[in-house]
Amino acid sequence: MKRILFFCLILLAAQTFAQNKQNADFVKYINNYKAIAIKQMREYRIPASIILAQGLLESGAGNSELARRSNNHFGIKCGTSWKGKTVKHDDDRRNECFRVYKSVEDSYKDHSVFLQKPRYQSLFKLDPLDYKSWARGLKACGYATSPVYANRLINIIETYELYMLDEDRHGLTRRPKYEDVKFYIHVIESNNNTMCIRAKEGDTWKSLSKEFSLSQRKLLKYNDAIETVAILPGDIIYLEKKQKKASKVYKKNPWHKVRTGESMYSISQLYGIRLKNLYKLNFISVDDVVREGDLLKLR
Repeated sequence: MKRILFFCLILLAAQTFAQNKQNADFVKYINNYKAIAIKQMREYRIPASIILAQGLLESGAGNSELARRSNNHFGIKCGTSWKGKTVKHDDDRRNECFRVYKSVEDSYKDHSVFLQKPRYQSLFKLDPLDYKSWARGLKACGYATSPVYANRLINIIETYELYMLDEDRHGLTRRPKYEDVKFYIHVIESNNNTMCIRAKEGDTWKSLSKEFSLSQRKLLKYNDAIETVAILPGDIIYLEKKQKKASKVYKKNPWHKVRTGESMYSISQLYGIRLKNLYKLNFISVDDVVREGDLLKLR
């Protein structure tokens, strides 16, 4: 019995350590773009884990200058065949030419097309569930010059368990069958420095708590809501505690003029402010009703 307990404690410690290693920006990036990666995998037979790991590594989880200004998430240079917009950026050499995309999805699609070149054809003979061989194959084919490129991809895939997204050509996967991809229903956004999503048709507190592995009690608390409050398409739903006041963007003009149909609750959700703090900022009680034209202080 003691041995079993000791083993369980070791396993729990290992899981906790792995979770602590995860970077919040990486997690957000994965949630935002895994749907696109899966779509590309199914169309071009490139493992979604490899696509996402390359996107994370090449774009710095979407934070690189090239990603932010040019939607280029894979560091793909212009080449002779590119007819679209370009941008100059320092890489291996100064002022190298890189591709510019209209959207991140366009960057993902071009990455898939880019790997159809003859030099990468050996990759498609590999097992699509063997992410390690794919990572090493990309390095061997000359995708990147760094000698540790493959190891970095493998480390990202294993830290964030991206291999769970992969499928072979028959749709077989490492995922348990019951998971059959609700991975990518919502895109995580940020409002007032707080993670949130936009609700879709059919969303409930129960379905969202399951999707994001949050207790329903916490999800309701984060949104100052009770279970009977219906979720409507387009509603902002917060995945962590809202802030005590509005963003610094409103520092010079910290006022909101109440419009028809708005309530203290809807305004608190709009600006990502805890409801009780919005009441406190305006020295009003929960029994007071705001009316059209009233000015509310946001910070």
